Amino acid sequence: MHGVTVRDHMMVAHSLRGEVFGPAQQLHGATFVVDATFRGAELDEHGILVDIGRAAQALAAVVGELSYRNLDDVAAFAGVNTTTEVLARHVADRLAERVRSGELGDAGHVTGLVVTLHESPSAWASFERSL
Repeated sequence: MHGVTVRDHMMVAHSLRGEVFGPAQQLHGATFVVDATFRGAELDEHGILVDIGRAAQALAAVVGELSYRNLDDVAAFAGVNTTTEVLARHVADRLAERVRSGELGDAGHVTGLVVTLHESPSAWASFERSL
């Protein structure tokens, strides 16, 4: 299985509902390093799984929609705790839409996608999906 990973970051504000979150129930900021790994067993005739430049642009566009925003005010997250796990899935789903739309060029050999959000150097969460 081949993998091509691109990285970006986003800075957001949010609050989390529920006693389990302790002080994170209050509005606070978070900076996430975001890795998106495109996976596939086959390469195209040029030896490419996905155009790395287009993949980086797509990731930048997806995280750009969330950066410098209070996620508590984003309609897509109404009634949802924006945990790291939830955000990883959201980014993966938006990237999958861009792959399917052809925005990344000929990405027909991409069969899976893993998005990892790093909260800190010692903690992260991922979401893996098929395409």
